[in-house]
Amino acid sequence: MSTVGQVERKTQNRIVKLFKDELGYTYLGNWEDRTDNSNIEERLAIDYLKRRGYNYPMITRALYELKVAANNYNESLYDNNKNVYKLLRYGVPVKVEAGDNYKTVQLIDWKHPEKNDFTIAEEVTIHGNKEKRPDIVLYVNGIAIGVLELKRSTVSIGEGIRQSIVNQKKEFIGQFFSTVQFVFAGNDTEGLRYGTIETKEKYFLKWKEDIEDTSRLPLDKYLMKMCNKKRIIELMHDFVLFDGGIKKLPRVHQYFGIKAAQAHVRRREGGIIWHTQGSGKSIVMVLLAKWILENNPNARVVIITDRDELDKQIERVFNDAGEPIKRTSSGRDLMLQLSMPSPRLLCSLVHKFGRKKVENFEKFIKELESQPSQAVGELFIFVDECHRTQSGKLHRTMKAMLKSAVFIGFTGTPLLKKDKETSLEVFGKYIHTYKFNEAVEDEVVLDLIYEARDIDQKLTSPQKIDAWFDIKTRGLNDFQKAELRKKWGTMQKVLSSKTRMEKIISDIIFDFGTKTRLNDDKGNAILVASRIYEACRYYELFQSTEFKGKCAVVTSYNPATRDITTEDTGENTETEKEYIYEIYSDLLQNVAARPGKTKTETYEDEVKNRFINEPAKMKLLIVVDKLLTGFDAPSCTYLYIDKSMQDHGLFQAICRVNRLDTEDKLFGYIVDYMDLFNKVENAVAVYTSELDYDSFEKNECDILLQSRIDKGKERLDNAIEQLELLCEPVESPKDTLDYMHYFCGNPEIPEDLKDREVQRTALYKGTVAFIRAYANIADQMETAGYTEKEIIKIKKQLDFYIKLREEIRRASNETLDMKTYEADMRHLIDTYVQSDDPHCISPFGDMPLIEIIVKSGIADAINSLPEDIKGNKEAAAEAIENNVRSKIIKDHLIDPAFFDEMSILLSAVIRERKENSMEYEAYLKRIAEIARQVQEGKRDITPEPMNTPAKRALYNNLGKDIKLATEVHEAVMNYRPDGWRGNDAKENSIKAALFEILKTRGEVERIFAIIKEQGEY
Repeated sequence: MSTVGQVERKTQNRIVKLFKDELGYTYLGNWEDRTDNSNIEERLAIDYLKRRGYNYPMITRALYELKVAANNYNESLYDNNKNVYKLLRYGVPVKVEAGDNYKTVQLIDWKHPEKNDFTIAEEVTIHGNKEKRPDIVLYVNGIAIGVLELKRSTVSIGEGIRQSIVNQKKEFIGQFFSTVQFVFAGNDTEGLRYGTIETKEKYFLKWKEDIEDTSRLPLDKYLMKMCNKKRIIELMHDFVLFDGGIKKLPRVHQYFGIKAAQAHVRRREGGIIWHTQGSGKSIVMVLLAKWILENNPNARVVIITDRDELDKQIERVFNDAGEPIKRTSSGRDLMLQLSMPSPRLLCSLVHKFGRKKVENFEKFIKELESQPSQAVGELFIFVDECHRTQSGKLHRTMKAMLKSAVFIGFTGTPLLKKDKETSLEVFGKYIHTYKFNEAVEDEVVLDLIYEARDIDQKLTSPQKIDAWFDIKTRGLNDFQKAELRKKWGTMQKVLSSKTRMEKIISDIIFDFGTKTRLNDDKGNAILVASRIYEACRYYELFQSTEFKGKCAVVTSYNPATRDITTEDTGENTETEKEYIYEIYSDLLQNVAARPGKTKTETYEDEVKNRFINEPAKMKLLIVVDKLLTGFDAPSCTYLYIDKSMQDHGLFQAICRVNRLDTEDKLFGYIVDYMDLFNKVENAVAVYTSELDYDSFEKNECDILLQSRIDKGKERLDNAIEQLELLCEPVESPKDTLDYMHYFCGNPEIPEDLKDREVQRTALYKGTVAFIRAYANIADQMETAGYTEKEIIKIKKQLDFYIKLREEIRRASNETLDMKTYEADMRHLIDTYVQSDDPHCISPFGDMPLIEIIVKSGIADAINSLPEDIKGNKEAAAEAIENNVRSKIIKDHLIDPAFFDEMSILLSAVIRERKENSMEYEAYLKRIAEIARQVQEGKRDITPEPMNTPAKRALYNNLGKDIKLATEVHEAVMNYRPDGWRGNDAKENSIKAALFEILKTRGEVERIFAIIKEQGEY
């Protein structure tokens, strides 16, 4: 029998069997009707702890402390989960009687995974603020550590993820997740995704291992990998991180990178971890350092970085993870700390390590080697960005001072040939690699789109410029003139730079008005200038545009009067240093320095924070060297390069735009004004040349920097193909009614709409992808290789799918968040798509169809429908019926009795229409009447005293008893305290008053559920 499209229940049965038979978990049963389900199952926990030899008083105390940590209603889910994790990870210190010493109760046996009790239960009903029922819950020793939501193969895995995200909210069963370490979602087609508490949907991860094994479904395969008893205990113990308010689990490359590094550490071998930019190297550092310190009592770890920001980040992450770290203030301080047995964990900036301006470096190294530092303990030195060639001497200095240390280098790029010798000598071979193309494939970072833009420069009179130069340099000899020309470059560059800059500024402003993410304030950009002087000029020129107050300059410059004391030329002009000083003085004028920071540092911290968190208020950062490494801003979408760059510097710079962000960020865009593409290609060639000690192919290291036009054409072709494939099953003749049946189903059956939700979502997203792909190259279709005939066809297809989407949206009564999908594209659609007003098909805009019926009548409602629908009586009828049915379902909880009656009436009218037992005009009259009552939420015969929605709901659901409904209404009004919803104690006070009237608990709960839906209470 085929398993294609099998129902979720069958998938769940198979997965339960997998946990029992193959993973060795004990099956606890179906807990749908079991009361008092909890994330801490005391009976199971007590049984385990008794077997471990703990006495009953210790067990009782330990479980009490665990429950207190898990159920602290004054703390957030993150804090509760973090406190629970500490007790799981390090044990619960208990003291049974006063005067006793504390003893630790270990809730999990980390060293012997097989000695723990692994169990699962399914359909675990949790009674929180609202009842929820996770599909499968994983328990270790009675403590819930994993939740798995399963979906049928035709339903998106995202639905399972979103289900768990909603369940974690306080309004639902958030408290249940206080012990949970893993949140899984899966189906048979997309496989398995994993995250942890409060993980956003876009950050749910895929596991990837043994990819050549295709013997079973991906869901089963990766549950076997991740939920293997030894693996899941290891992941919990060594790979959970609490980082500044965000709980994190490892990506698969981080896990295997650390595992490889652990093997090197055991052998006391160094090496290099090459994980591409944006893939989370700092997390690898933290987790590896924690493991080393925990598993080797003599170990000490020193983390050497070259960026103050990363130095601070590492300090924060370690402290947040419960591992105290010492930031050293100087090289002398570092060596002093190493000569003492503690602290065990230190970090230092690389420029504090070693001596500057050593004339005879080789002699200096020999001196250090003859008198190495008397460091205490077994040293492991982590060096970030170990590829930097300028650090070669510092590497040798460190090796000379710390002879016995093990050095582990971290880099985001492969080694260049010129780095190879030094890096091999200092660190050794690669420990683990994770290349850019792998990260793009795994959706860890975004692919990059490259576009070169040429800014033409012409001089109107070269002769005058030569004459001007001769006059200005009169009195100088030939050597002095040559030196001056060398310093300034060509006169053409000097005199045309402002014009060139203005053209670039206009170009950037145009992009912000037309490009995805830039024109809806979701994304922003970085402009790289060649020097601080140019950066300041760009900044000044932007101040006369709409970017005033929304752009900033971030460079290494910090203004000081000594910069200009010798700069006065005696003429009425500014030198470059004077100009820079004046610009910075102006922009820092109103900045108040924060404690321990200069005005410049305070200013830069503020603008970086706004750039990351408020892209609408900080659209552009102008930089030279700063922020081009290690600056992570998911909002950053475009990088404009007006600086000659190459090799590592260029690669790291372009990776500023590859960070994941919201759904509409599909790529990072590189706009190159310096024709650097060949340099990028050359850098890739250099990276992959002569790596004879490692078997790398060029495509393994490839940056995947792609032409905007080429990639744009590929995206457009794929978008069209996806929509054509989606619509292929629609029955002939493929008119409006056929499409409605395919995407909406039978309006008499509410489940039909639900069952076809996947198709409709695919249509909506596919149309938006088509719009975006087309708009991205609409002005360069010929350049992309399309013929005139093909362009006309694509425009017609776009018009068709936009209209089809609107028809289906109206028919199913689903409104789209236009901002989320395409507000950023409206400008380009209006410019390039000439059709019959595709973006405003109805004169009523997005007003619900049922509301139009009530306010303007059935005729106007039909006229508001898309052209193809209103011209087809059956299609129009189904659209109206779908809208009325949707309103009934949506508002059912407000007044179940009334909407049940309306549903029956609607079904009867639909049946009569289908049986042709009434005229179309009579049908329209009847359906309009039902629509009016549904919209108003009342019948015409409702008694006058029931004059509010809440009273009517009580009347309808209390047997149409006016007296009883009035009593209940008055009781609620008299006993409801402020802010009663969601507060158990306050809700119970209302329920107590209702019990006096209704007499049974079941009736109280039924009516109370309706009361909670009433706005007037």
